[in-house]
Amino acid sequence: MLPRFLPVQRRIRETADVLSLIAEPPEGEKLPVFLPGQFNMLYAFGVGEVPISISGDPGERGRLVHTIRDVGAVSHALLQLKRNEPLGIRGPFGKPWPLDQARGADILLIAGGIGLAPLRPVIYHLLAQRHSYGRIALLYGARSPADLLYHRELERWRRVPDFQVRVTVDHAGRDWLGDVGVVTRLLPKINLDPADTVVMLCGPEIMIRFSTQALLDMGMNTQQLYVSMERNMQCATGSCGHCQFGPHFICKDGPVFRYDRVEALLKRDEI
Repeated sequence: MLPRFLPVQRRIRETADVLSLIAEPPEGEKLPVFLPGQFNMLYAFGVGEVPISISGDPGERGRLVHTIRDVGAVSHALLQLKRNEPLGIRGPFGKPWPLDQARGADILLIAGGIGLAPLRPVIYHLLAQRHSYGRIALLYGARSPADLLYHRELERWRRVPDFQVRVTVDHAGRDWLGDVGVVTRLLPKINLDPADTVVMLCGPEIMIRFSTQALLDMGMNTQQLYVSMERNMQCATGSCGHCQFGPHFICKDGPVFRYDRVEALLKRDEI
């Protein structure tokens, strides 16, 4: 329950309001192992703490990467941290993506906005264990080209065999040569077997609702779909109740859920 403090080693500007903070332990200290989809509670001195998904490579045990959007007092304070200043970290917490269960299947990743950050460790894992999975597709949507994360990696992933990467934005200028529109419009452009595909989604709940419905219309079933939920997590252990979602606590029962466990709740207002 007590945070450990790691010095910030690098700050990477992703967009106008999103930074990735890279923290490394002092020499001789080890970081706890994390699984793709898990999160840490990040602490800013005198301000508070917030849950942030771990967005780095799970195969790199010597550093932690968190991609953070400036949306509140704590995240704003975290993004003011300079090199060698301490970042408070508790974790990792939460249920990961079902990568073991998905072995041998095609994999479809659907991300909206900063929702690509919790899925980036999945991509690192899939590429490191490429022989264990079928075809891979990433559908990524953002508000505009300026809001896209990880530009260099997106281009690198496009060149990987059997890895389909499609990116769309809500609006763009004439210099944008990619797709424009909601992320579900990309589904007919990918080549996967709907009967043998595991889908992992992360983004705004409105995107999750429309994407899951489109996938069900394609013939998939709710047990093939997994979603990462975002809620106001404050304790990370299910004790405070802030992240309760029906009978579930997002911090300890999630944040990754098989869709059939939360489908009815996502369709109800004000939960």
